[in-house]
Amino acid sequence: MTGDDTKHLPLEDLHVAAGARFGAFAGWSMPLTYPAGVMKEHLHTREHAGLFDISHMKLFEISGSGSVALLNRACPLDAGALEISQSKYTFFLNEAAGIIDDLIVTRLGQQRFMVVANAGNAEADEKQLRALAMDFEAKVDALDRVFLAIQGPEAWAALSRAGIETGSLLFMHGFEPRENWFMSRSGYTGEDGFEIGLPETDARNLVAKLVEDERVMWVGLAARDSLRLEAGLCLHGLDITPEIDPASAGLMWAIPKEVRASGAFMGADALRSILERGPAQKRVGLKPEGRQPVRAGAALFDADGNPAGHVTSGGFGPSAAHPVAMGYVQTSLAKPGAKLFADVRGTKIPVDINPLPFTPHRYRKG
Repeated sequence: MTGDDTKHLPLEDLHVAAGARFGAFAGWSMPLTYPAGVMKEHLHTREHAGLFDISHMKLFEISGSGSVALLNRACPLDAGALEISQSKYTFFLNEAAGIIDDLIVTRLGQQRFMVVANAGNAEADEKQLRALAMDFEAKVDALDRVFLAIQGPEAWAALSRAGIETGSLLFMHGFEPRENWFMSRSGYTGEDGFEIGLPETDARNLVAKLVEDERVMWVGLAARDSLRLEAGLCLHGLDITPEIDPASAGLMWAIPKEVRASGAFMGADALRSILERGPAQKRVGLKPEGRQPVRAGAALFDADGNPAGHVTSGGFGPSAAHPVAMGYVQTSLAKPGAKLFADVRGTKIPVDINPLPFTPHRYRKG
């Protein structure tokens, strides 16, 4: 990719002023770390509140009398069963039931939905939605918004001080607090947290208030990765890809039973046959022995040296205080306590299969 093709965040100047170190991610120039560094940013989010610029992610509004039917075709979802303001984690699948993208869909009204998609797949997602919109009475709008996440036990208090009340918003719900604003409470860190899509001028005003609060710290992609990995959450492009189906990924909880049985979503037949014969591999948590992190791409072997799977995400877990990883292993080996070895530059490192998450989730459910 040439430098000219790199996309830049609308608030890039604020990150430069905050001393961010940038790197490429999904075609965007993104803050990786700030001067505090990945350890402090990670722990501050778990203890106080981390502020993330996630404007590389894309918001789509789906509206019209066919919006429910469109979403039920596009995703393994019962969009009509969602309450107003309820959010649902779901996917776009290909015809082989591979995960093209994972998304969060929120019902804003009887015939209006918000879809939050990942940066790397936004263009493909938009194409797919627009193609489907031609078959259904529905309209797809790609919104131009700054998208911020504020995560951690003090996120609600920092937002309150900045003039944004969150009390009525429950976990996995979203609404429009002001015109052209969208706010949800989900959290890719395992902590209680909020995501706010809003116009750039409003975003600059909100950020100015938030960063004055000593409880709030800018957090880059490096700590976002260690936080979500400890929480056992997948990153599309690594832990879930178009080659991996929801059954292998351990994400069938996201697909309602009736939809599994009779939904007419893309990839439905393929997913049903995978479920019938059982997935050949499963996503698991991996805890390497010692202090050496095991990273994405490392091959896994069983005790006899036979290939057993591979690592898809890995690093050091600052809150867990040990290396953490996720990967795929043959279904027969996917049980807690199974002993495996990871090949790290020719050295075999012992790895235990570990229940996910490594760090307990602390979402505000009630």
